[in-house]
Formats: sequence, structure tokens, C-alpha cells
Amino acid sequence: MDSLLIKGGVPLHGDVTISGAKNAVLPIMAATLLTAEKCVIRRVPDLSDVKFMGKILASLGAEVKAEGDTVTVQAAKIKGVGDYDLIRKMRGSICILGPLLARLHKAKVSLPGGCVIGTRPIDLHLKGLRALGVGIKVESGYILATAKKLTGADLFLGGRAGPTVLGTANIIMAAVLAEGVTLIESAACEPEVMDLCNFLTAMGAKITGVGSPTITITGVKELHGAEHEVIPDRIEAATYAIAAAATNGEVTLHGARAEHMNAVLDKLRESGVKVERQGAALKVRRGGRLKPVDITTLPYAGFPTDVQAQMMALMILTPGISIITERIFESRFTHAAELMRLGADISIEGPSAIVKGGKPLSGAPVMASDLRASAALVIAGLCAKGATQVNRIYHLDRGYEKMDDKLKALGARIERVEET
Repeated sequence: MDSLLIKGGVPLHGDVTISGAKNAVLPIMAATLLTAEKCVIRRVPDLSDVKFMGKILASLGAEVKAEGDTVTVQAAKIKGVGDYDLIRKMRGSICILGPLLARLHKAKVSLPGGCVIGTRPIDLHLKGLRALGVGIKVESGYILATAKKLTGADLFLGGRAGPTVLGTANIIMAAVLAEGVTLIESAACEPEVMDLCNFLTAMGAKITGVGSPTITITGVKELHGAEHEVIPDRIEAATYAIAAAATNGEVTLHGARAEHMNAVLDKLRESGVKVERQGAALKVRRGGRLKPVDITTLPYAGFPTDVQAQMMALMILTPGISIITERIFESRFTHAAELMRLGADISIEGPSAIVKGGKPLSGAPVMASDLRASAALVIAGLCAKGATQVNRIYHLDRGYEKMDDKLKALGARIERVEET
């Protein structure tokens, strides 16, 4: 098992190209199951999650070919049973459920796995599918779903922590081949959902209201193949922006879309970080003394939960008290204890983390608990005195394309080693 060995204290300088969005490409790959024709997806990041999704599609009978950052899928003949050993490894795999039901009217899919960041139930997925006429049972760790036909319906997808992103994707993909009109209220507004809808529209789907909380889908009889380029990963862009600020460096993020990152950029600027648009790029540098900020994670277009850990890494370097409140997942502060091993002063009070920043960090072995926690530990390691070894980086490889290589190109002293 690999780990990252980081020798901190070097400011990051240079240019980095932002990869395609993990949270967009997985449902887009699943959507290729909706047609027997060939689909071509470009700007696909080289991630373990993407490879798992390719294997899942292949296990269902699809032909999957990857060449560079282009993936071609043709699902001419498919079956409706998802492989447990593949699906259990990745939560995003649940998004095959909607396409299978739309195409075959039946599916047997294992309950998904993924990072341990709190309970992420799929009740809203199942609620929405039942509204479309699907009969569902959950037995022995599998979702057993059947429908004589799918029929459009009006449904509400709001949950305790706001709209469900994957649930919205699943219902949209099921509804595009349903009879009649489906109206989704409290739909997720994330750019990744918009990107999926753009792909589906290119396939011949009829969808309106994309990017708003109310999405209307008029079912069609069939979809055709299409080509699509995945949007840049706003979470990856935010991670490198924070790393630049934390190390007191200057980094240009090529391909980063500021319009997808307004909440993050607002908090960075509030903390004293300079962010400038340069055509299709963003230049990020520290503008002087860092300032503490208060952050609350919210559904899009609020501050993303997927950037909470990275922002905590910046705040432990910032003199003063910052408060970070997590409103999406109830157990997403597992990185705090590992940051404290590096010298951070953090206390957890209910859904909030109180960060007393400004103390120097010193390197130590740390353990990554999930994808974004891994990124936070890497950022802290880049700033700590001495050596930091981040273990369990298979989490990192799920969502960041060649992060060690990209950081090395920015001047970081970082290398991939075998975990000890």
C-alpha cells in the first residue's frame, strides 16, 4: 500500500491543469447504459473510481475502451445485475440504478460503499424511483427493483441536509425514458448535475430547468449515442488554490471555472488570499497575513462540504479563531485528530470545529480516513516543518489525478513510497 512522504516548507509556484470532475464523470459514464449506441466521453480523469466504474459497466455487458483521457462506451446488450465486489467499493456506483431501470425495467444492485464520512442513505433515491412506478425491495444487501413501465410523476427530493446530488442524477436518468412528464422539486443544483443533464440532452433527452431546484423531464422513447467533454473539477481546483495560499506560494489553475467556485473564492478572499481571473485560468497567491473566517457547509451554491477539510488545513495556519460548521455530513471531522498530530489546535463541539490557528506545524505520520481528509493532510504536510507521511492514500487516488506529480511540478518535495 502506498503513502506520500512530504518534506514541508516549500512554497508552491507554477501552473497546474485541472482535470475533469470526478463527481460529474461517474454518473455520465452510468448514463451510457441508457442507449445501445456508442458514447464518447472526453476529459476523463485517471482515477481509481473511474476505473471501478468502467469495470462495473463492463460487468453489465458494455464495451468500455479507455485511451488517454477519452473513454468510449457501447452498451449494446446489458444485464440488470450489478457485481457486489465492484459496487461495494464505491458509493458513486449507485447511479447505475436509474439507467438500468429505464433501459431494462429491472435491476439488482448491491448497496454501495465509499468513504466513511457519516451516514449517506439512499432513501431519497428509492422514494423517487417508487414515484415513477418502480417496485423496490432491499434484501441481503441488494436493491431489487422492477417496473412494468416507468411513468412520469411529480416528486420532492429534499432531505435533512438538502437535496441529494446522486439521487437527483438517478431520478433524472430513470425519467428520461419514462412515459410522460416528471417534475423534480428540490433538485440538486450542482454543476455536476448540470453536466449530466447536458450529456443526456446531447443523447436526445428533453430536460428543462437545469441548474435550478425545479427540473422537468419529458420522457422520450429512446436515446442515441453522443460525445461529451466533462467539466473541470471544482473541488480539485479549490484544493490547489488552498494549497497555494497555505504554502505562501503562487499558482495558476488552468481550466478552473470561477463560476462554479464562488463560495470557496469568497472565503479565500475573506481570509486574505488574492484570486485573479486570467482568461480561462485563476491565479492564486497569499495577499499578506491570513485572516480567520467562519464557514458553514451548505448545498450548492453554498460552501461545499468537499472543501471543508482543505479549508481547515488553511485555518490551522491562520492566527486567530476560525469556526467551521458541517451541515451536510454528521461525521466529517475525522481529519481533525490527524491534523492535531501535526500540531493543530482544534476542538469539536457538535457540528462545529473551533480552530485556534497560527501555531507552527511539525511533520508526523498521519492516517487518511477519506478522500478530502487526505487532501487536507497533504496540504498541512506541505506546510509542516520536517517530514510528514500520509498513509492510506488510496483514498486520494479515488478523486485526485496524479496529485503527487502535479504537486512535484509546483516545487513540492513529495514522493510516493510504500507504506510502513
